[in-house]
Amino acid sequence: MTNATPTAQLSDAGVSIWLDDLSRERLSSGSLQKLIDEKNVVGVTTNPSIFQAAITSGSDYDAKIAELAAQGAGVEETIFEITTTDVADACDLFAPIAAATNGVDGRVSIEVDPRLAWDTEGTIVEAKNLYKKVDKDNVLIKIPATLEGLEAITATLAEGISVNVTLIFSLERYRAVINAFQSGLEQAKENGHDLSRIHSVASFFVSRVDSEIDKRLDALGTTDAKALKGKAGVANARLAYQVYEQLFSTDRWEVLAEAGARPQRPLWASTGVKDPAYPDTLYVTGLAAADVVNTMPEKTLDATFDHGVVTGDTITGTYAESKAVLYALDALGISYNEVVALLESEGLDKFVASWKELLADVEGALATARKAS
Repeated sequence: MTNATPTAQLSDAGVSIWLDDLSRERLSSGSLQKLIDEKNVVGVTTNPSIFQAAITSGSDYDAKIAELAAQGAGVEETIFEITTTDVADACDLFAPIAAATNGVDGRVSIEVDPRLAWDTEGTIVEAKNLYKKVDKDNVLIKIPATLEGLEAITATLAEGISVNVTLIFSLERYRAVINAFQSGLEQAKENGHDLSRIHSVASFFVSRVDSEIDKRLDALGTTDAKALKGKAGVANARLAYQVYEQLFSTDRWEVLAEAGARPQRPLWASTGVKDPAYPDTLYVTGLAAADVVNTMPEKTLDATFDHGVVTGDTITGTYAESKAVLYALDALGISYNEVVALLESEGLDKFVASWKELLADVEGALATARKAS
């Protein structure tokens, strides 16, 4: 253990390391394979902002866009083709890991159009379309945990489709997500699906909680306020793990587990530190426990590999201390419910804005390609 790299130690502690990024360049250059080989990466997550950055920087997609332009493809069809191709190819790359872990890892996530976040039926249709197009057992369809998304999560799982539930900020919503997951498995069982083949993660966001709460603590400016800076994100996530432990040890879950179901693992998202005053591995080493996923931007992965200090499980036994952090914030007049509602709204707005930028950029690229042909 002492000779192992920090990322290997993290894996030994029960944490699955997934990369929060994907691009054609990562696939074609071999850099993603290198991260698998050297830094214990066992999965990938994507989101609208990641695809917007990948497709609009460099020339990796020019040939494909030109080909689709020649076929008369529209902008949405072009984006659908490009993103699903990248995800399908990444699924192939991770297929050996998926096989070795019985589908627990080796997963690649692709998100429904973020503009559908408030549209239950539209989300269900899009989830099925993405699943059919990618056509790989180890794909996860990402669905935001909006109130409208909860029903779509249940319906998608009921079809036997594996789901990554994203943009979870609050403990109350997380409980609702686990309920939606278990309802989906109950329906999948009724529909005759093999529950052991249906997988899910629940993406609980971390650093954004600190960014918003720290801003409010700075505005208060008191000694008590300053003492709480950088503590809310980790405390909130640790309490989410307590919820996970509670809701996957019920009689309801036992019935599903006996039918072959696997628990929906917590996934720590937004784990890049936003405040340079904090350790750059804060949301990695402080959130290690069995059966969690940590999806990291490459900068955070590199920092962890280079100098992360992994001390095993850093979640179990912290619940009283974590609750005390949230109580102290409440005592200062910082509303937890207000913060998490704002963060969900901002997170969705950010993804919708990225998607609209991507639509505009690809539309321009298609027009240019048509003129050149």
